[in-house]
Parts: sequence; structure tokens; C-alpha cells
Amino acid sequence: MANTHFGFKTVAEEEKASLVRGVFNNVASRYDVMNDAMSLGLHRVWKHEFVSGIDIRPTSKCLDVAGGTGDIAFRFLDKGAANVTVCDINQAMLEEGRKRADDKNIIKNIEWACGNAESLPFPDNSFDFYTIAFGIRNVTRIDKALQEAYRTLNYGGRFLCLEFSHVTSDLFSKIYNSYSFNLIPKLGQMIAGDRDSYQYLVESIRQFPTQDKFSDMISDAGFSRVSYKNLSGGIVAIHSGYKL
Repeated sequence: MANTHFGFKTVAEEEKASLVRGVFNNVASRYDVMNDAMSLGLHRVWKHEFVSGIDIRPTSKCLDVAGGTGDIAFRFLDKGAANVTVCDINQAMLEEGRKRADDKNIIKNIEWACGNAESLPFPDNSFDFYTIAFGIRNVTRIDKALQEAYRTLNYGGRFLCLEFSHVTSDLFSKIYNSYSFNLIPKLGQMIAGDRDSYQYLVESIRQFPTQDKFSDMISDAGFSRVSYKNLSGGIVAIHSGYKL
């Protein structure tokens, strides 16, 4: 029986997906509020930078994985994408996304699907863009998720990932670690009534591969022209690759 990490805990691989699902069941209704509080609003800047670098065309078909609340999908539609499919393993997050879409009167060119990033419910060569923002570190087998990204993209399609990463300055790292471990779980308790879920989220960031190692994993999945760009000193990074 293979093991993996759930934050700093070691768990059986087959247990992780249900544990992650439980985390997001707990925080779904307060997810966006907590994002603002945890990042001091910077997550909006990061997402804007992420999407602004994507050359969306009127014919583009986009898949946003782990995109439950629709943040990235709505931005794609604003840029004129032909169709966006939001796929998330967590039904509660998808329901939050649908509510937000209703509030914005977005009823066309968007689809919602419940599915696992490691075994996506879509045919080969279906999308022009595959995006995943702040989701891939929660996947049990990142290599399988990357293979699925490659499989579902059209030839010439682009993979993009926005994820918390590793800061590049030792001094900044100490400040960031102190903030993350001391304040974010407390904010989770105060705002979402859930300290443990946000403790996990902080720990999961530390378990994620470095920028260079993750780039190697993207290349190993078959992608070409792999690159990354650090934002906010490496707190997050945008990773990119093409199916050529």
C-alpha cells in the first residue's frame, strides 16, 4: 500500500482524495473570503496576471480544473473564450461556483463537471487550454494529473498552472513562514470556523515541489517549451507548457 502526504501527515494514497474533499466541504462557503484574508487580496492580482498572459481566442475551448468557485472561468469568458468547462472533485465548491455564475447572470458558454484531476471525464484532444489554479498541490498523484492534462489538450494546446511555491529569499522565507503558520490557521478559525483545514493548506504548500522540480515533472508528462514565472518573490509561480 503506497503512502503520500496530507499536509505534514503521512496517509495511504487511497485516503487522500476523501480527506481533501472534506477540507473543501468545510471551507467552500467561506473560500473566497478566506482567500482575501490570507493573501491580503493578492490572490486577485495573481489570478489577473495568470489569465492576462493567456492568448484566448473566440474559438478557444478552456478547461479549468479544481476551479470550483469559477474565479478563473469567469475571467476566461470575459476574455471572449468560446466555452469554459469547470471541473472540480468537490461538489460543494461547484455549487458555490454555480451560485456566483447566477449572481453574475452567466448562463452561456460555461459547463460544470464533478471529476478527479487524475482521471478526467473528457475525451482525448478536447481543449485548447488547461488551467489549474491553487489546486494541483492537493492532488494525490501529481504525475497522473499532468498526464491527464496532456491527454485532454489538443495538439498545440497549452497547460498553465498557478500554484503556491517556494520563496527565493531566505529572509523573506522566514517572514512568510511565520505569517503562514502563526496567522493563517487563526484566520481560518475566526472567519471560517475551521482551523484544521487551513493548517492543512499551509502545510500542503510546504510539501509542494520547488519550481524547478515541478517544471521537470511537467516536461516528464510530455510537455514542451516548459517555463515558469515567479510572482511576489516566489510565494506563487505560474508554470506553462505546450502539447506539441
